Amino acid sequence: MAATAAAPGALFLFLYRRWWLTFLLLGASFVLFGLASANLVRSVMANWEFLATYGADAVRDGGLWQFGVLVVSGYVAVAFYVVFKLCEKVLVERLSNAKET
Repeated sequence: MAATAAAPGALFLFLYRRWWLTFLLLGASFVLFGLASANLVRSVMANWEFLATYGADAVRDGGLWQFGVLVVSGYVAVAFYVVFKLCEKVLVERLSNAKET
């Protein structure tokens, strides 16, 4: 089975042509990923312990809702990470394909 190179998508090409915007987006997504994921694991573990210890009382007090919010926060952090990795790939491609003068 031969590997085929996929053509770059429209978003990749848009970012490739605007390196300065890509660099700004890379920095913003890096900071937002850090903010979104700060203490996330510790909060999930504390919530899980709360639910396991108090059971139905914890659910009535909103422990399950809080767990759902933490899961959504995790996915938001992953989305910021994906944006960061896309921008990183675009900038590395651009720098490695730059014409030498």
